[in-house]
Amino acid sequence: MGVEPEPEPAQWQSPFARTQYSAAPYPPPPHGPIPPSNSLGGSSINSFTGLSPQNSERVDRIQSILSKKLGPEYLSTRQGGGGTKLTYIEGWRVINLANDIFGYNGWYTEIKEINIDFVDFNEETKRYCMGVSAIVRVRLQDGASHEDVGYGKLENTKSKADGLDKCKKEAVTDALKRTLRNFGSLLGNCLYDKQYTAEVGKMKAQKV
Repeated sequence: MGVEPEPEPAQWQSPFARTQYSAAPYPPPPHGPIPPSNSLGGSSINSFTGLSPQNSERVDRIQSILSKKLGPEYLSTRQGGGGTKLTYIEGWRVINLANDIFGYNGWYTEIKEINIDFVDFNEETKRYCMGVSAIVRVRLQDGASHEDVGYGKLENTKSKADGLDKCKKEAVTDALKRTLRNFGSLLGNCLYDKQYTAEVGKMKAQKV
């Protein structure tokens, strides 16, 4: 009687790799003939989008929300180059909005790249200047996704480690905000409309 060989050990994966979301949450749109309505419990699938009436209603509702524009209570301002005033939304606010719109488990982020562009050290002042870029992807539960680049920089810092830590966080937050704006006006795309920013700056912010 032969001895059965021991099974080979599973290939090791890092905790980061094991937690990556790889499978599509929904099946792809159906191909070929659409089943009759009575075989689907009385509901029919849209042959173009592959969505049921319930999912189509949800998509339309989310699209209606995303088409709205931000009120002044969500916005902040700071001085830009040449004495201009820049209007922006803080990172924690846009994350809260995304959670409210898509659900806390309806979207996820992935840091595709993060690169240290430069680190300069001044021998006279003993201080660092540095810049970091990052690419972030945001994917929704139905598989729709966008990605964009963000940047973080810091000048005249004493600590190289603290400076890189700040720049990386700033770059990822900037990339996340730029990515989320691709989903609609309510997530920040309206801030690129100069007419809107001029008008919203004259409004009085209401209490949230």
